[in-house]
Amino acid sequence: MNPSIKRLFEIASKPSRLLIGLMSGTSLDGLDIALCRIEGHGKNTRIEVIQFETIPYALTFKKEIKKVFSKKKVNLEKLCLLNPWVADIHAEMILSCLKKWQVNPKEVDAIASHGQTIYHAPKSLHKKKKFPNATLQIGDGDHLAVKTGIITLSDFRQKHLAAGGEGAPLAAYGDYLIFYSPTENRVMVNMGGISNFTFIPKDENGSKVFCTDTGPGNTLMDAYIQLHFKGRSYDADAAIAKTGKVNQTLLKALKNHPFFKQNFPKTTGPELFNLAYLSKAQTDSKTGQLSPEDVMATLNRFSAETLSEAILSTTEKSKDFVLYMSGGGMHNPLLVQHLKELLPKTRLENTEKLGVHPDAKEAVLFAVLANQTLSGNKPFGNSELGIPQVNMGKISFPN
Repeated sequence: MNPSIKRLFEIASKPSRLLIGLMSGTSLDGLDIALCRIEGHGKNTRIEVIQFETIPYALTFKKEIKKVFSKKKVNLEKLCLLNPWVADIHAEMILSCLKKWQVNPKEVDAIASHGQTIYHAPKSLHKKKKFPNATLQIGDGDHLAVKTGIITLSDFRQKHLAAGGEGAPLAAYGDYLIFYSPTENRVMVNMGGISNFTFIPKDENGSKVFCTDTGPGNTLMDAYIQLHFKGRSYDADAAIAKTGKVNQTLLKALKNHPFFKQNFPKTTGPELFNLAYLSKAQTDSKTGQLSPEDVMATLNRFSAETLSEAILSTTEKSKDFVLYMSGGGMHNPLLVQHLKELLPKTRLENTEKLGVHPDAKEAVLFAVLANQTLSGNKPFGNSELGIPQVNMGKISFPN
């Protein structure tokens, strides 16, 4: 038997596995690295997050990614070069963390790498009838495996697409396995570049779990800040947005897009919600003269309203739920304040309350997806709700 396949069999047969989950989001803040001990699988999954760290990306890394990020036309050579380059940088970050944590790479059973999303193209966005849903993440799994010496699972979203999904959001699988409760309905909200949520009813039937993107989280706000406030990558503590005033005319124009009328579940990305989107809304609403502070205040409210409206419209039969936040948006006090106003009957918490650091949650979710694939246990699913019942992740061996 091939030694690598033998090693994979041994890992799959273990009662628990030591896994590294990686997440690099559209905000390009840095690489989230979560070292997890995962026991069991399926509804018997038990997780211990042993270590977690976010390694900030250097400015040069961000500049290189932005040359191909969310653009219809890019330099093909540049894209080809970035695929292994991103993996090599991620591998260096992993090895640095393991050394800091005093963990021998040989002790780690596998890496679960989300990769860096470059373009997301569901049919609802590209509108080309003969082509399927598509998405592209870079950061090659073979390079990660060889550089770290650790079996790597990567490119998770492709199986979701192949099985009829849109490649996103994938949070439903991990959210259900980690956070299901028989005593309360839960809404797990992730406010990253794009906002999404998973509704997990206390009913044990996993087929009722629901997950969808809702629209922009931080992506529009971050892009606007980077354009108008040199040296800032985001609106820290909502310092700028809090000095502005929400403009209702612009807000109405921002919400006037077919995406918000599409049925749930649905996915989106910065390919739609970008500065061109904002510019068109300002032109349509004749609000081009607004101060940057007022624009930021309006964009903040826009993210909050589209998220809360999506939650209310899809959970109307189960209004007694607790909302658990994660993602960069939960650190934006104005965004959280808006959510509290828009969801006055809902208790807002963050996933720390459930034993998972909110900044680590996305990386942990990919470790859970890898554990499911390694354990051979198919996750729950409901294709009608955009959750195909599949195991995900391509497997790369170190040799």
